Amino acid sequence: MKTNYTLIGDVREKLKELPDKSIQMCVTSPPYYALRDYGTAEWEGGDSNCNHIKPTGSIKFAGRDTTAHDTIQYRKICKKCGAKRKDNQLGLEDTPEEFVANLVDVFAEVHRVLRDDGTLWLNLGDTYAGNNSRASQGGRAGYGTKREGVFQVGKSYKPKSLMGIPWKVAIALQEWGWILRQDIIWAKKNCMPESVKDRFTKNHEYIFLFSKQPKYFFNQVLEPVKQVSIERAKSPMKHRTISTKGVKYDLSDNPNRVVRADGMKNKRSVWNMRTASYKEAHFAVFPPELAETCIKAGSDEGDIVLDCFMGSGTTAMVAQDLFRKWIGVELNPEYEKLIRKRTAQQVLF
Repeated sequence: MKTNYTLIGDVREKLKELPDKSIQMCVTSPPYYALRDYGTAEWEGGDSNCNHIKPTGSIKFAGRDTTAHDTIQYRKICKKCGAKRKDNQLGLEDTPEEFVANLVDVFAEVHRVLRDDGTLWLNLGDTYAGNNSRASQGGRAGYGTKREGVFQVGKSYKPKSLMGIPWKVAIALQEWGWILRQDIIWAKKNCMPESVKDRFTKNHEYIFLFSKQPKYFFNQVLEPVKQVSIERAKSPMKHRTISTKGVKYDLSDNPNRVVRADGMKNKRSVWNMRTASYKEAHFAVFPPELAETCIKAGSDEGDIVLDCFMGSGTTAMVAQDLFRKWIGVELNPEYEKLIRKRTAQQVLF
């Protein structure tokens, strides 16, 4: 089976090219709902020289009226030239329900290509409904990158409502047939500041761990125990007791208080990791540390790792560093150059 390459095209079609039960794990981050246009639209008909971008009004410059533009294109039909927009990217659906349904279709194909003991690690950020039913707050991977093509999110959300997109997707996947094993909190040490004054600054996102079967492949990932915890565990506990239903239990010699000899513990479900950037990508990227943690837990050396929304190729780069094989899917052919560059100096299988 060919590995270490990227399938370019619509993920819903390209995943069908992979054989059943051929992938050990998938770690991915889809485009977040209604936050960004990745520039993959094509236009049919109309004027080929038209940019299909909405005018925002007129401003006066040097005594003349000048039409100002932003980067928001027309959603379906260009009102300037009549061209029709054709776009296969996810995240720009008219409603959250349509977005969730499309992701369920994508991960149904992922379910098919995963081995029976395989896992899916899904990172997804949330969206706020803004004024005039426009989405707001952040970009892919939640770094607050420049928003292009922010579209309406339907009439069912009042302005400023947090839409709960990650959990809508997680529950829909669970209802489809995935086993939702864990919700992991990615706590960002260097989150983007926000100008809001009527809520707290958001500095976390979700990572969901799904499996196909109740028993699945999993490497235990350890993290260091703080020295103060080690000292506390080793200190004597004279006369320490607990009371349950009137019965007292002495904990002074409880063997469960003994820490591991190597000073490590099972990794917790809150991951404190810094966000990352890649100077050659104009969109936010996966932190390598996040991808590394998922890949170490979900695979062994030589296994195949899938990222069905590859972007700049962080998953591929980390997989190769860890001596795994990889396969990516990406809609925008321009990103393939970034993926090749980031994996060119890595160990190839």
